[in-house]
Amino acid sequence: MRRFLAQSTNEAGTGKSPSEASSPSPSQSPQSIGTSAPTPTSTAPSDWEDNPNYAISHFSELPHTNFGVNQHIVINDEFKEALRQILWQFRAPIRYAFAYGSGVFPQSKPSTATPSSATSIHSKPPPAVVKAQGGNPKMIDFIFGVSYTQHWHSLNLSRHRDHYSALGSLGSGACSYVQDKLGAGVYFNPYVTVNGTLIKYGVVNLDTLCTDLSEWTTLYLAGRLHKPVKILRDDPRVRLANQVNLLSALRTALLLLPPEFTEEELYGTIASISYMGDPRMVLPTEDPSKVANIVGNNLPHFRRLYSPLIENLPNVNFNDSKCSQPDWSSDPSANVRLAQDMDPVKRGNMVRRLPKAFRSKLYFQYQKKYQIPQLEFNKMLEAASDEDATRINRRQGGGFERRIASEPPEDLRMEVRGVIKSTIGWPSTSQSLKSVLTAGIRRSWRYTSEKIARYREGKKKAAQAAKDEKEKEKDGA
Repeated sequence: MRRFLAQSTNEAGTGKSPSEASSPSPSQSPQSIGTSAPTPTSTAPSDWEDNPNYAISHFSELPHTNFGVNQHIVINDEFKEALRQILWQFRAPIRYAFAYGSGVFPQSKPSTATPSSATSIHSKPPPAVVKAQGGNPKMIDFIFGVSYTQHWHSLNLSRHRDHYSALGSLGSGACSYVQDKLGAGVYFNPYVTVNGTLIKYGVVNLDTLCTDLSEWTTLYLAGRLHKPVKILRDDPRVRLANQVNLLSALRTALLLLPPEFTEEELYGTIASISYMGDPRMVLPTEDPSKVANIVGNNLPHFRRLYSPLIENLPNVNFNDSKCSQPDWSSDPSANVRLAQDMDPVKRGNMVRRLPKAFRSKLYFQYQKKYQIPQLEFNKMLEAASDEDATRINRRQGGGFERRIASEPPEDLRMEVRGVIKSTIGWPSTSQSLKSVLTAGIRRSWRYTSEKIARYREGKKKAAQAAKDEKEKEKDGA
Protein backbone atom coordinates (compact mmCIF):
# COMPACT_ATOMS: atom_id res chain seq x y z
CA MET A 1 0.00 0.00 0.00
CA ARG A 2 1.30 3.46 -0.88
CA ARG A 3 1.81 5.75 2.10
CA PHE A 4 0.30 9.13 2.82
CA LEU A 5 3.30 10.85 4.37
CA ALA A 6 6.67 10.39 5.98
CA GLN A 7 6.60 9.01 9.49
CA SER A 8 9.84 7.69 10.96
CA THR A 9 9.88 5.91 14.29
CA ASN A 10 12.35 3.99 16.41
CA GLU A 11 10.28 1.64 18.57
CA ALA A 12 12.54 -1.24 17.69
CA GLY A 13 15.66 0.77 17.03
CA THR A 14 14.86 0.85 13.32
CA GLY A 15 11.64 1.86 11.64
CA LYS A 16 10.11 1.01 8.31
CA SER A 17 11.37 3.00 5.37
CA PRO A 18 9.65 6.38 5.64
CA SER A 19 7.99 8.05 2.69
CA GLU A 20 5.66 10.96 2.21
CA ALA A 21 2.81 12.13 0.03
CA SER A 22 2.46 14.95 -2.38
CA SER A 23 -0.01 17.64 -1.39
CA PRO A 24 -0.91 21.28 -1.97
CA SER A 25 0.62 24.15 -0.06
CA PRO A 26 0.82 23.15 3.62
CA SER A 27 -0.97 26.34 4.63
CA GLN A 28 -4.15 25.20 2.94
CA SER A 29 -6.36 22.17 3.10
CA PRO A 30 -5.62 19.71 0.27
CA GLN A 31 -8.08 20.24 -2.54
CA SER A 32 -7.57 17.16 -4.64
CA ILE A 33 -6.61 14.37 -2.28
CA GLY A 34 -8.97 11.43 -2.05
CA THR A 35 -9.16 8.81 0.62
CA SER A 36 -6.67 6.63 -1.24
CA ALA A 37 -2.98 7.13 -0.59
CA PRO A 38 -1.06 9.75 -2.59
CA THR A 39 2.27 9.08 -4.22
CA PRO A 40 5.40 9.14 -2.02
CA THR A 41 7.91 11.90 -2.78
CA SER A 42 10.53 12.43 -0.04
CA THR A 43 11.78 11.59 3.41
CA ALA A 44 11.24 13.21 6.82
CA PRO A 45 13.96 13.76 9.43
CA SER A 46 14.27 10.55 11.45
CA ASP A 47 14.25 12.38 14.80
CA TRP A 48 11.30 14.73 14.35
CA GLU A 49 9.20 12.93 16.96
CA ASP A 50 12.07 12.73 19.46
CA ASN A 51 12.71 16.46 19.17
CA PRO A 52 9.46 18.19 18.16
CA ASN A 53 9.83 21.95 17.97
CA TYR A 54 6.56 23.40 19.22
CA ALA A 55 7.89 26.94 18.87
CA ILE A 56 7.50 26.93 15.09
CA SER A 57 5.43 29.64 13.44
CA HIS A 58 5.72 28.81 9.72
CA PHE A 59 4.75 25.73 7.74
CA SER A 60 8.23 25.69 6.22
CA GLU A 61 9.55 24.73 9.67
CA LEU A 62 7.64 21.45 9.74
CA PRO A 63 9.70 18.26 9.25
CA HIS A 64 8.87 18.25 5.54
CA THR A 65 6.66 20.04 3.05
CA ASN A 66 3.75 17.60 3.17
CA PHE A 67 3.93 16.74 6.83
CA GLY A 68 0.51 15.94 8.32
CA VAL A 69 -1.39 15.74 5.03
CA ASN A 70 -3.29 12.77 6.50
CA GLN A 71 -5.04 15.18 8.90
CA HIS A 72 -6.88 16.89 6.03
CA ILE A 73 -10.04 14.87 5.48
CA VAL A 74 -11.71 15.41 2.13
CA ILE A 75 -15.37 16.45 2.09
CA ASN A 76 -17.64 17.92 -0.56
CA ASP A 77 -16.13 21.19 -1.90
CA GLU A 78 -19.37 23.16 -1.68
CA PHE A 79 -19.98 22.02 1.88
CA LYS A 80 -16.42 22.88 2.83
CA GLU A 81 -16.83 26.37 1.37
CA ALA A 82 -20.09 26.85 3.30
CA LEU A 83 -18.25 25.99 6.51
CA ARG A 84 -15.47 28.44 5.67
CA GLN A 85 -18.00 31.18 5.00
CA ILE A 86 -19.28 30.71 8.55
CA LEU A 87 -15.77 31.46 9.86
CA TRP A 88 -15.68 34.72 7.93
CA GLN A 89 -18.56 36.04 10.03
CA PHE A 90 -16.21 36.18 13.02
CA ARG A 91 -14.04 39.29 12.92
CA ALA A 92 -11.97 38.20 15.93
CA PRO A 93 -8.80 36.43 14.70
CA ILE A 94 -9.07 32.63 14.47
CA ARG A 95 -5.69 30.97 13.99
CA TYR A 96 -6.85 27.35 13.82
CA ALA A 97 -10.33 25.97 13.21
CA PHE A 98 -12.00 22.67 12.55
CA ALA A 99 -15.57 21.42 12.17
CA TYR A 100 -16.46 18.06 13.68
CA GLY A 101 -19.26 15.82 14.88
CA SER A 102 -22.32 14.29 13.29
CA GLY A 103 -23.22 17.56 11.58
CA VAL A 104 -20.13 17.16 9.37
CA PHE A 105 -19.43 13.41 9.43
CA PRO A 106 -22.76 11.55 9.58
CA GLN A 107 -23.07 8.74 12.11
CA SER A 108 -25.90 7.04 10.26
CA LYS A 109 -26.88 6.31 6.68
CA PRO A 110 -28.15 9.44 4.90
CA SER A 111 -31.90 9.87 4.69
CA THR A 112 -33.48 10.34 1.27
CA ALA A 113 -36.09 12.66 2.75
CA THR A 114 -35.69 16.41 2.33
CA PRO A 115 -36.19 18.22 5.65
CA SER A 116 -39.11 20.65 5.71
CA SER A 117 -38.79 24.12 7.17
CA ALA A 118 -40.80 22.88 10.14
CA THR A 119 -38.38 20.08 10.98
CA SER A 120 -35.07 21.69 10.02
CA ILE A 121 -33.09 23.13 12.91
CA HIS A 122 -31.43 25.62 10.56
CA SER A 123 -33.25 28.87 9.71
CA LYS A 124 -32.00 29.37 6.14
CA PRO A 125 -29.01 27.12 5.48
CA PRO A 126 -26.96 27.21 2.26
CA PRO A 127 -27.94 24.47 -0.22
CA ALA A 128 -24.57 22.77 0.38
CA VAL A 129 -25.41 22.28 4.08
CA VAL A 130 -28.87 20.90 3.28
CA LYS A 131 -27.39 18.50 0.73
CA ALA A 132 -24.55 17.35 3.00
CA GLN A 133 -26.86 16.65 5.92
CA GLY A 134 -29.61 15.12 3.79
CA GLY A 135 -32.86 14.53 5.60
CA ASN A 136 -31.22 14.62 9.03
CA PRO A 137 -30.22 18.23 9.83
CA LYS A 138 -27.78 18.60 12.73
CA MET A 139 -26.12 21.45 14.58
CA ILE A 140 -22.56 21.87 13.26
CA ASP A 141 -19.77 21.91 15.84
CA PHE A 142 -16.61 24.02 15.56
CA ILE A 143 -13.44 24.54 17.59
CA PHE A 144 -11.60 27.87 17.21
CA GLY A 145 -7.96 28.09 18.28
CA VAL A 146 -6.98 31.65 19.27
CA SER A 147 -3.77 33.31 20.40
CA TYR A 148 -5.08 35.71 23.07
CA THR A 149 -8.19 34.58 24.91
CA GLN A 150 -9.37 37.83 26.49
CA HIS A 151 -8.66 39.90 23.38
CA TRP A 152 -10.63 37.42 21.27
CA HIS A 153 -13.68 37.50 23.53
CA SER A 154 -13.52 41.30 23.69
CA LEU A 155 -13.73 41.56 19.90
CA ASN A 156 -16.34 38.81 19.63
CA LEU A 157 -18.56 40.31 22.35
CA SER A 158 -18.61 43.65 20.56
CA ARG A 159 -19.90 42.00 17.38
CA HIS A 160 -21.84 38.95 18.65
CA ARG A 161 -23.09 39.74 22.13
CA ASP A 162 -26.15 37.56 21.44
CA HIS A 163 -23.92 34.49 21.21
CA TYR A 164 -23.14 34.70 24.93
CA SER A 165 -25.09 33.94 28.07
CA ALA A 166 -25.48 36.43 30.92
CA LEU A 167 -21.79 35.82 31.65
CA GLY A 168 -21.01 38.01 28.65
CA SER A 169 -22.38 41.05 30.51
CA LEU A 170 -19.41 40.74 32.90
CA GLY A 171 -17.03 41.37 30.03
CA SER A 172 -14.21 39.58 28.26
CA GLY A 173 -12.19 39.21 31.46
CA ALA A 174 -14.86 37.00 33.03
CA CYS A 175 -15.26 34.98 29.84
CA SER A 176 -11.51 34.40 29.49
CA TYR A 177 -11.21 33.42 33.17
CA VAL A 178 -14.00 30.85 32.90
CA GLN A 179 -12.49 29.54 29.66
CA ASP A 180 -8.88 29.18 30.80
CA LYS A 181 -9.25 28.39 34.50
CA LEU A 182 -12.25 26.06 34.61
CA GLY A 183 -12.81 22.70 32.97
CA ALA A 184 -10.66 21.72 29.99
CA GLY A 185 -9.92 25.26 28.80
CA VAL A 186 -12.72 25.56 26.23
CA TYR A 187 -15.54 28.14 26.10
CA PHE A 188 -18.61 26.91 24.18
CA ASN A 189 -21.37 29.03 22.68
CA PRO A 190 -24.08 26.58 21.51
CA TYR A 191 -27.26 27.12 19.47
CA VAL A 192 -25.94 30.10 17.53
CA THR A 193 -27.22 30.80 14.01
CA VAL A 194 -24.61 31.99 11.51
CA ASN A 195 -25.36 32.25 7.78
CA GLY A 196 -28.71 30.57 8.42
CA THR A 197 -26.98 27.53 9.95
CA LEU A 198 -27.25 26.42 13.57
CA ILE A 199 -23.78 25.96 15.06
CA LYS A 200 -21.93 25.44 18.33
CA TYR A 201 -18.42 26.83 18.62
CA GLY A 202 -15.78 26.30 21.26
CA VAL A 203 -12.91 28.72 21.82
CA VAL A 204 -9.54 27.46 23.08
CA ASN A 205 -6.15 29.08 23.51
CA LEU A 206 -3.57 27.60 21.12
CA ASP A 207 -1.18 26.88 23.99
CA THR A 208 -3.86 24.86 25.79
CA LEU A 209 -4.71 23.00 22.60
CA CYS A 210 -1.10 22.11 21.75
CA THR A 211 -0.33 20.99 25.30
CA ASP A 212 -3.31 18.63 25.36
CA LEU A 213 -2.43 17.25 21.93
CA SER A 214 1.20 16.59 22.81
CA GLU A 215 0.95 15.60 26.50
CA TRP A 216 -2.67 14.43 26.98
CA THR A 217 -3.21 16.61 30.03
CA THR A 218 -7.02 16.33 29.76
CA LEU A 219 -7.64 14.40 26.50
CA TYR A 220 -10.65 16.68 26.01
CA LEU A 221 -9.55 18.19 22.69
CA ALA A 222 -6.95 15.55 21.86
CA GLY A 223 -9.75 12.98 21.94
CA ARG A 224 -11.87 14.96 19.51
CA LEU A 225 -8.97 15.05 17.08
CA HIS A 226 -8.51 11.27 17.32
CA LYS A 227 -11.56 11.11 15.08
CA PRO A 228 -12.03 12.64 11.61
CA VAL A 229 -12.49 16.42 11.66
CA LYS A 230 -12.51 18.96 8.86
CA ILE A 231 -9.67 21.43 9.33
CA LEU A 232 -10.73 24.79 7.92
CA ARG A 233 -7.80 26.94 9.08
CA ASP A 234 -4.48 25.30 9.77
CA ASP A 235 -1.55 26.24 11.99
CA PRO A 236 1.92 24.64 11.81
CA ARG A 237 2.35 24.23 15.56
CA VAL A 238 -1.05 22.54 15.91
CA ARG A 239 -0.39 20.32 12.91
CA LEU A 240 2.85 19.11 14.49
CA ALA A 241 1.23 18.55 17.90
CA ASN A 242 -1.71 16.71 16.35
CA GLN A 243 0.56 14.33 14.45
CA VAL A 244 2.06 13.40 17.82
CA ASN A 245 -1.49 13.05 19.17
CA LEU A 246 -2.54 10.65 16.40
CA LEU A 247 0.56 8.51 16.93
CA SER A 248 -0.18 8.43 20.66
CA ALA A 249 -3.76 7.31 20.00
CA LEU A 250 -2.52 4.51 17.74
CA ARG A 251 0.04 3.30 20.27
CA THR A 252 -2.47 3.40 23.12
CA ALA A 253 -4.98 1.40 21.06
CA LEU A 254 -2.33 -1.21 20.26
CA LEU A 255 -1.69 -1.68 23.99
CA LEU A 256 -5.43 -2.36 24.38
CA LEU A 257 -5.72 -4.82 21.48
CA PRO A 258 -4.78 -8.51 20.98
CA PRO A 259 -2.13 -9.74 18.48
CA GLU A 260 -4.63 -9.76 15.61
CA PHE A 261 -7.58 -7.46 15.02
CA THR A 262 -9.59 -5.74 12.31
CA GLU A 263 -9.59 -2.12 11.20
CA GLU A 264 -12.98 -1.55 12.78
CA GLU A 265 -11.67 -2.89 16.07
CA LEU A 266 -8.61 -0.64 15.87
CA TYR A 267 -10.49 2.53 14.94
CA GLY A 268 -13.25 1.70 17.41
CA THR A 269 -10.66 1.41 20.17
CA ILE A 270 -9.14 4.74 19.16
CA ALA A 271 -12.52 6.46 18.95
CA SER A 272 -13.54 5.09 22.36
CA ILE A 273 -10.52 6.61 24.16
CA SER A 274 -12.14 10.03 24.50
CA TYR A 275 -15.37 8.50 25.86
CA MET A 276 -13.78 6.46 28.67
CA GLY A 277 -14.47 8.34 31.87
CA ASP A 278 -16.77 10.83 30.16
CA PRO A 279 -19.81 11.26 32.44
CA ARG A 280 -22.08 11.56 29.41
CA MET A 281 -21.41 7.89 28.61
CA VAL A 282 -22.42 6.83 32.13
CA LEU A 283 -25.52 9.00 32.36
CA PRO A 284 -28.42 8.51 29.92
CA THR A 285 -27.20 11.40 27.75
CA GLU A 286 -25.36 9.70 24.90
CA ASP A 287 -26.23 7.08 22.29
CA PRO A 288 -24.67 3.80 23.55
CA SER A 289 -23.88 2.88 19.93
CA LYS A 290 -22.09 6.18 19.29
CA VAL A 291 -18.58 4.77 18.79
CA ALA A 292 -19.78 2.01 16.46
CA ASN A 293 -21.80 4.56 14.47
CA ILE A 294 -18.85 6.95 14.16
CA VAL A 295 -16.46 4.26 12.88
CA GLY A 296 -18.92 2.28 10.80
CA ASN A 297 -20.03 5.29 8.80
CA ASN A 298 -16.61 6.95 8.43
CA LEU A 299 -14.15 4.10 8.03
CA PRO A 300 -12.31 5.54 4.96
CA HIS A 301 -11.74 8.79 6.88
CA PHE A 302 -10.23 6.88 9.81
CA ARG A 303 -8.12 4.96 7.30
CA ARG A 304 -6.79 8.21 5.88
CA LEU A 305 -5.83 9.43 9.35
CA TYR A 306 -4.10 6.29 10.55
CA SER A 307 -2.94 4.21 7.56
CA PRO A 308 0.29 6.21 7.08
CA LEU A 309 1.11 5.84 10.75
CA ILE A 310 0.42 2.10 10.67
CA GLU A 311 2.60 1.75 7.58
CA ASN A 312 5.56 3.32 9.36
CA LEU A 313 5.34 1.79 12.83
CA PRO A 314 7.70 -1.21 13.04
CA ASN A 315 5.47 -3.40 15.21
CA VAL A 316 2.12 -3.39 13.38
CA ASN A 317 1.19 -4.30 9.81
CA PHE A 318 -1.78 -4.72 7.53
CA ASN A 319 -2.17 -8.49 7.27
CA ASP A 320 -4.86 -9.00 4.64
CA SER A 321 -4.76 -10.08 1.00
CA LYS A 322 -7.34 -7.41 0.18
CA CYS A 323 -4.62 -4.77 0.66
CA SER A 324 -3.02 -5.94 -2.58
CA GLN A 325 -6.08 -4.82 -4.52
CA PRO A 326 -5.90 -1.38 -6.17
CA ASP A 327 -7.82 1.41 -4.41
CA TRP A 328 -8.92 -0.85 -1.55
CA SER A 329 -8.30 2.03 0.85
CA SER A 330 -11.19 4.02 -0.63
CA ASP A 331 -13.62 1.10 -0.24
CA PRO A 332 -15.99 1.87 2.66
CA SER A 333 -16.99 -1.80 2.91
CA ALA A 334 -13.42 -3.02 3.41
CA ASN A 335 -12.50 -4.08 6.93
CA VAL A 336 -9.03 -5.57 6.61
CA ARG A 337 -7.10 -7.45 9.26
CA LEU A 338 -3.95 -6.26 11.03
CA ALA A 339 -1.34 -7.94 13.22
CA GLN A 340 1.00 -6.52 15.85
CA ASP A 341 4.23 -7.80 17.37
CA MET A 342 3.74 -8.51 21.08
CA ASP A 343 7.48 -8.54 21.82
CA PRO A 344 7.99 -6.82 25.23
CA VAL A 345 10.92 -4.77 23.92
CA LYS A 346 8.88 -3.22 21.13
CA ARG A 347 5.82 -2.75 23.32
CA GLY A 348 8.04 -1.29 26.05
CA ASN A 349 9.25 1.28 23.52
CA MET A 350 5.59 2.11 22.80
CA VAL A 351 4.98 2.66 26.50
CA ARG A 352 8.01 4.95 26.63
CA ARG A 353 6.60 7.03 23.75
CA LEU A 354 3.19 7.65 25.29
CA PRO A 355 2.39 11.35 25.96
CA LYS A 356 4.29 12.82 28.90
CA ALA A 357 1.43 13.60 31.32
CA PHE A 358 -0.40 10.39 30.46
CA ARG A 359 2.73 8.27 30.77
CA SER A 360 3.54 9.72 34.20
CA LYS A 361 0.13 8.58 35.48
CA LEU A 362 0.67 5.10 34.07
CA TYR A 363 4.11 4.91 35.70
CA PHE A 364 2.61 5.97 39.02
CA GLN A 365 0.02 3.18 38.78
CA TYR A 366 2.76 0.61 38.29
CA GLN A 367 4.92 2.10 41.02
CA LYS A 368 2.08 1.32 43.42
CA LYS A 369 1.47 -2.11 41.88
CA TYR A 370 5.14 -3.12 42.02
CA GLN A 371 5.69 -1.33 45.37
CA ILE A 372 8.77 0.49 44.10
CA PRO A 373 10.33 2.75 46.76
CA GLN A 374 9.85 6.46 46.01
CA LEU A 375 13.57 7.25 45.83
CA GLU A 376 14.20 4.45 43.35
CA PHE A 377 11.14 5.48 41.37
CA ASN A 378 12.31 9.10 41.19
CA LYS A 379 15.65 7.97 39.79
CA MET A 380 13.84 5.92 37.13
CA LEU A 381 11.73 8.92 36.12
CA GLU A 382 14.80 11.14 35.95
CA ALA A 383 16.58 8.64 33.73
CA ALA A 384 13.54 8.58 31.42
CA SER A 385 13.06 12.35 31.37
CA ASP A 386 12.06 13.90 28.05
CA GLU A 387 13.88 17.09 28.85
CA ASP A 388 17.35 15.76 27.95
CA ALA A 389 17.27 16.10 24.17
CA THR A 390 20.92 15.04 23.85
CA ARG A 391 20.35 11.46 25.01
CA ILE A 392 20.53 9.31 21.87
CA ASN A 393 18.17 6.55 23.05
CA ARG A 394 16.01 8.71 25.29
CA ARG A 395 12.77 7.46 23.72
CA GLN A 396 13.69 3.77 24.06
CA GLY A 397 11.98 1.80 26.79
CA GLY A 398 14.03 0.41 29.66
CA GLY A 399 13.50 -2.40 32.12
CA PHE A 400 10.54 -0.70 33.80
CA GLU A 401 8.68 -0.16 30.50
CA ARG A 402 9.43 -3.73 29.40
CA ARG A 403 8.09 -5.05 32.67
CA ILE A 404 4.89 -3.09 32.10
CA ALA A 405 4.66 -4.41 28.53
CA SER A 406 5.16 -7.98 29.80
CA GLU A 407 2.07 -7.77 32.01
CA PRO A 408 -0.77 -10.19 31.16
CA PRO A 409 -2.70 -8.44 28.35
CA GLU A 410 -5.91 -8.02 30.32
CA ASP A 411 -4.04 -6.57 33.31
CA LEU A 412 -2.27 -4.04 31.09
CA ARG A 413 -5.54 -3.11 29.40
CA MET A 414 -7.17 -2.54 32.77
CA GLU A 415 -4.36 -0.23 33.92
CA VAL A 416 -4.30 1.75 30.67
CA ARG A 417 -8.09 2.14 30.72
CA GLY A 418 -7.88 3.30 34.33
CA VAL A 419 -5.36 6.01 33.42
CA ILE A 420 -7.53 7.12 30.48
CA LYS A 421 -10.56 7.41 32.76
CA SER A 422 -8.65 9.34 35.42
CA THR A 423 -7.28 11.71 32.76
CA ILE A 424 -10.65 12.44 31.19
CA GLY A 425 -13.00 12.18 34.18
CA TRP A 426 -12.69 15.48 36.01
CA PRO A 427 -11.90 17.78 33.02
CA SER A 428 -14.90 16.41 31.15
CA THR A 429 -17.17 16.62 34.19
CA SER A 430 -16.12 20.17 35.09
CA GLN A 431 -16.38 21.23 31.44
CA SER A 432 -19.98 19.98 31.40
CA LEU A 433 -20.75 21.78 34.66
CA LYS A 434 -19.34 25.08 33.43
CA SER A 435 -21.68 24.99 30.44
CA VAL A 436 -24.36 26.33 32.80
CA LEU A 437 -22.25 29.50 33.01
CA THR A 438 -21.16 29.74 29.39
CA ALA A 439 -24.33 28.57 27.66
CA GLY A 440 -26.89 29.59 30.27
CA ILE A 441 -29.52 27.42 31.93
CA ARG A 442 -31.98 27.41 29.03
CA ARG A 443 -29.50 26.37 26.33
CA SER A 444 -27.77 23.89 28.66
CA TRP A 445 -31.11 22.20 29.36
CA ARG A 446 -31.94 22.11 25.66
CA TYR A 447 -28.57 20.47 24.91
CA THR A 448 -29.01 17.90 27.69
CA SER A 449 -32.58 17.12 26.60
CA GLU A 450 -31.44 16.45 23.04
CA LYS A 451 -28.69 14.17 24.30
CA ILE A 452 -31.18 12.22 26.41
CA ALA A 453 -33.45 11.87 23.38
CA ARG A 454 -30.55 10.48 21.32
CA TYR A 455 -29.73 8.06 24.12
CA ARG A 456 -33.29 6.74 24.15
CA GLU A 457 -33.36 6.51 20.37
CA GLY A 458 -30.07 4.60 20.39
CA LYS A 459 -31.34 2.18 23.04
CA LYS A 460 -34.51 1.61 21.02
CA LYS A 461 -32.51 0.87 17.84
CA ALA A 462 -30.19 -1.49 19.71
CA ALA A 463 -33.15 -3.36 21.18
CA GLN A 464 -34.78 -3.65 17.76
CA ALA A 465 -31.54 -4.88 16.20
CA ALA A 466 -31.21 -7.54 18.92
CA LYS A 467 -34.81 -8.62 18.34
CA ASP A 468 -34.26 -8.87 14.58
CA GLU A 469 -31.13 -10.95 15.14
CA LYS A 470 -33.01 -13.40 17.34
CA GLU A 471 -35.73 -13.77 14.72
CA LYS A 472 -33.08 -14.52 12.07
CA GLU A 473 -31.58 -17.20 14.30
CA LYS A 474 -35.02 -18.78 14.79
CA ASP A 475 -35.66 -18.76 11.03
CA GLY A 476 -32.25 -20.30 10.42
CA ALA A 477 -32.93 -23.05 12.94
